[in-house]
Amino acid sequence: MGLAPRVGLGATVARRAGPTIRYAPIHTTRARWINARTWFADNTTGSRIWAESRHVAPRTIDVWLPPGAVAPLPVVSMHDGQNLFDAGMAYGGDVWAVDAAIEAMIAAGATTGAIVVGVWNTPSRWREYGPAGPLAALHGSDAWEQFITRAGGPPVSDDYLAFLTLELKPFIDATFATRREREATFMMGSSMGGLISLYALARNPELRGGVACLSTHWVVGGDALVDGLAAALPSPGRHRLYFDRGTTGLDAGRERFQRRMDGHVRALGFCGGRDWMSLTFDGADHTEASWRARIHWPLRFLLAPGGAVWPWTLRSDEGRP
Repeated sequence: MGLAPRVGLGATVARRAGPTIRYAPIHTTRARWINARTWFADNTTGSRIWAESRHVAPRTIDVWLPPGAVAPLPVVSMHDGQNLFDAGMAYGGDVWAVDAAIEAMIAAGATTGAIVVGVWNTPSRWREYGPAGPLAALHGSDAWEQFITRAGGPPVSDDYLAFLTLELKPFIDATFATRREREATFMMGSSMGGLISLYALARNPELRGGVACLSTHWVVGGDALVDGLAAALPSPGRHRLYFDRGTTGLDAGRERFQRRMDGHVRALGFCGGRDWMSLTFDGADHTEASWRARIHWPLRFLLAPGGAVWPWTLRSDEGRP
């Protein structure tokens, strides 16, 4: 069943005082479809698509559907898409196996299913995943210069989100049987993918019902990045926030930053177990194998029926404290 986490939920408290940041939303009224070419398609498993964009470099998109899916389903968009399903394409040959996790949840009656949209990364991964809004506050600092050196240039995440919002989402909704409402639209990623997922919610909260951020790479911008993203989060009550981290390898240095973000989320008024969760997985590393071992936690939290309180489907042997 994977590693058992330590749960950090906290109580609901009054919203914190202080400024709130609102980054300009990406307006869907200007939506245009991508120029897409299907490489393969199967009615039971989905499609592999080559997508050309006006905003970012072309890339592969994997769309997975549960076997036999007919009724419209929620959509979970995930970054680093080549690491989700196909070991032959994955970094290090290891995958998240999201398809197997959702099929197991369906068999257990924990969900009716979901469509997974795996957006492959490119050599511009750091630039596309680095949250441009809060990182701009670092301009001129050592942290900014370090980001530029590592990423190969300034962040272009606003362009990446324009691709996801204006081009990819309309195409997916028009091509597959999706539930299009905010409450059924989610995003998930690990490391830098966790950062861009949270930034996507801050940019367009009306489009997404929740995000899951695994082993989030807060160290890119430190406290300033944490504070900037937290200040841009929507008010509680209509979105779900999932965070987690391991305790070894690269994940070992994330505790302080994750606790800082948890403090912000708690002060905003998010309710632990209902619309917010932050987990620590002892012994877990910053790897696809570790994320695969716990992928069912964020999936169950995001896909839980509205108003459900965690852990609504867990048994004690699955790691509930």
